[in-house]
Formats: sequence, structure tokens, C-alpha cells
Amino acid sequence: MSLTLTEIVATLGGELHGDGACRIHQVAPLGRANAGEIGFVAHPKYRDSLDGCKASALVLPPALINASDLPRIIIQDPYLYFARLTQLLNPIRRSEPGVHPTAVVLSPVPASASIGANAYIGENCQVGEGVVISPGCVIGEGCSIGADSYLHAHVILYADTHVGRRCILHAGCVIGSDGFGNARRPDGSWEKIPQIGRAILGDDVEIGANTTVDRGALDDTVVENGARIDNLIQIAHNCRVGEHAAIAGQAGMAGSSTLGKRVMVGGQAGIMGHIDVGDDIVISARSFMSKSVMERGVYTSAIPSQSHKEWLRNAVHLKHLDAMADRIRALENKLKELESKA
Repeated sequence: MSLTLTEIVATLGGELHGDGACRIHQVAPLGRANAGEIGFVAHPKYRDSLDGCKASALVLPPALINASDLPRIIIQDPYLYFARLTQLLNPIRRSEPGVHPTAVVLSPVPASASIGANAYIGENCQVGEGVVISPGCVIGEGCSIGADSYLHAHVILYADTHVGRRCILHAGCVIGSDGFGNARRPDGSWEKIPQIGRAILGDDVEIGANTTVDRGALDDTVVENGARIDNLIQIAHNCRVGEHAAIAGQAGMAGSSTLGKRVMVGGQAGIMGHIDVGDDIVISARSFMSKSVMERGVYTSAIPSQSHKEWLRNAVHLKHLDAMADRIRALENKLKELESKA
């Protein structure tokens, strides 16, 4: 697909400067953009990246309106505009409607749905219009999938899972598997606690590859509308992820924890069970949240990187923190005695 800048602005908005007939067929990073491609600068501090740019056109913020003679679209939020432009030039390739002859389908599906090779759909399922279920997917009994959702290869939905409209589930993710619920017997062995809740995904949710969202033990596990969950993430039973929250790769939520609306969780961060994180909070990568926080802000508990030599030197002191604290208290007491005698 290719579009002129005039056509792009007519669709997405923005203020056009320069040749509107300039034709664009793809987006590209500034460092390697060539003829027929468009690049962007999100912030004036990256102005120097325009030097030597070979793109045919640019998307720029108002502060850089005169930073280049290339045809350009001026917009307040170039990053968001670039995301929408990328979607416009790269529409999702939809599979042809129909049911592959090797698929096992035990529930009615609309004619507009696409069911891939060796997919399985159990009994009493509801599949919406335009749904794509790719090869190797397994849809358990009683599941529902909203219109225009896209399940990539080998997605597994356990029984009674609900997926909203326009969701994207990437390869290998598992929704609705049993939560980690076990009761200790007197002899130290384990009694499994049946997980009788469901896993529910709202509308416009995206789940990354090989991520797991466990079903609830008693209540449901819920991922609300518009949430974005990256690859290799664990969402435990009874958790709730708020609207438009975003969780980066390898993070984990322990059971019955809650993220508010628009929360952002960095990669490899951990959320302890039975705590609440309020709306609009940011948790830095590799941080561990051990208590509830409701006040907006950025929370960090990660250890900063340092050279191995520095780390070894500091590790020696860590072993003696208790003794050092005792010495400090003793010195403080002596100082108080001296001050009282002065």
C-alpha cells in the first residue's frame, strides 16, 4: 500500500507542509529511512537525528516545524501519530473466512469467522463475527470470543473463558488455566483447591506470546478493556488488571492483586499477592511491590547496575549491616552523654 501525504493527512489529521503529492509506502526509523519512507521525531531533543536523513517525509512536533526542508506533517504527538500511520500503511492481514477441514468444531460459528487447521472448538461456545482462530488453537467448552478478535497459533482457552471484542491473543498464550491453589495437609502434602472462577478479558485487550492468565479460585480473574500485557507474563488467580494498564515482559502478579487504570509495570517487576496498586501509577522494571500503594507516582525498588568489582565491595558491607547499625546506635548514645555533660 502507498498513500500521498495529502491522503494521509485527510485520514489522520495533522498540518501538512511541503509537497502533498509525495507518496509514502512505509514507515522507517530515521537512521535507515529511504525514498518512499516516512520517519518521525517525537521530541525536540532528538533534532540532531534529522541530519543526513534520507526519508521522503517526516512527522514532527510543532517545535521542529522549520527543522527540515523535507515534506512534513506537524502534529502535537508525533509518536501517537506514527503508531496510527503504521497501522494505516500495514493493515492486519485477515485470514479467509471458513473452517479448515482438519478443524474440530462442536459449536456454531458465523460464516465470517476463520477457523484454522487442527483448531478445536468445544461445545456451548460463542464465536463472534469476524473472529480468527489460527491453526492449533484449543477453545474449551463454554468459552465466548467477541467479534473481530484474533487468536494466533496455539492459543489455549480453558473452559468458560471469556474474550471480549477486538482482542489480540498471541501465539502460545494460555487463558483460564488453574490458579496455584493448594492447602497443606497435616502430613505436609498438598490438597488441590479446585479453581472454580473464570478468566475474563475485556474489549481491545492484547496478550503477548506465552503469557498465562489463570482462572480465579472463587472470584474471576479480570483483565479490563484496553489493557496491554506483554510476553512471558504470569497473571495469577483472582487478579484484576485495570483499563488501559500495560505490563512489560517477564513481570508477574501474585494471587488477588489488583492494578488500577492506566498503571504501567516495567519488565521483570513483581506484584505481591493481596495488594492494590492505584490508578496511574508507574512501577519501574525489576521492582518488587510488597504493599499497597494508591498515591500516583513512580515506584522503584530495583538495584542499580554497577561493575562487578564495585558490587563485590558493597556486598561485603551488606553482610555487616546489623553490626554497623549497633555501632551507630552506640555512638549516638555516647554523643548524647557528651552533649548532656557539656
